Amino acid sequence: MRLDKFLKASRLVKRRTLAKEVCDQGRVQINGRPSKAGTAVAVGDTISIRFGNRTLCVRVESLKETTRKSEAGELYTVLEQTKADETNDTGS
Repeated sequence: MRLDKFLKASRLVKRRTLAKEVCDQGRVQINGRPSKAGTAVAVGDTISIRFGNRTLCVRVESLKETTRKSEAGELYTVLEQTKADETNDTGS
C-alpha cells in the first residue's frame, strides 16, 4: 500500500492530498528514512510524522484499503508521541 493512502486510511492525516504534501515536505519517515507519498508501506514498518512542533511515531499493524472511522486505530500502534519544548522567554 502507498504511504499516502495508508496515512489517509488510518486517519493519521485527513486527506490523501494533504498526506502527499506532508511527504513532499520531508516530514514523514519510514524506518528512519525520508519517504515519498508513493513509498510502499508494509506491516511492521515504523512511520514517524512531524506535525508542526510535535512528532508521532507509529508501527503499522494492518493494511486495509478502506476502513471505518471506528476501525482506523487498529491499523497502527502509537510508539512515541513527543512535543518540542517551547522556549519561554521571560526576560530574566
